[in-house]
Amino acid sequence: MTEVPEGLNYTKTHEWYRKDGNTATIGITDYAQSQMTDIVYVDLPKVGDKKKAGDVLLTIESVKSAEDVYSPITGTVTAVNEEVAKHPESINKDPYGSWLVKMAIESEGEHLSASEYRKLIQ
Repeated sequence: MTEVPEGLNYTKTHEWYRKDGNTATIGITDYAQSQMTDIVYVDLPKVGDKKKAGDVLLTIESVKSAEDVYSPITGTVTAVNEEVAKHPESINKDPYGSWLVKMAIESEGEHLSASEYRKLIQ
C-alpha cells in the first residue's frame, strides 16, 4: 500500500511539499519512488536557483530511467539535501523523510490534498 501522509501538499506529477512559514520542503512521493524502483543518482539544483511552479527542479535517476522532478512552487532554492545526493537509495527507504530541496515560497502552484492525491494514484 502506497503511503500518503496527511498534512502535506501533493502534485499531479508526484511531488510532495510541506510549508513551514515561508519555506517549502520538497520531495517525491512514495508512489513516485515505487514506480522508479532503485534510485541511484540525484542531480540537485544549486542554492540560489530560482524556479517557477512547473519548472524542472532536478533529475532523479534509477536503474530503470531518469525522471524530472518539478517545482511545486515559485521561489528560490535555499537548501539542498547533500545526504540524499550521497545516499540516493534513502529515497526508496523513506521518501517523506528524504527531502530533496527547501525553497523560499513566492507563490504556490496547483496542489492536491492527501485525499485528492490518493484518488489520483488509485
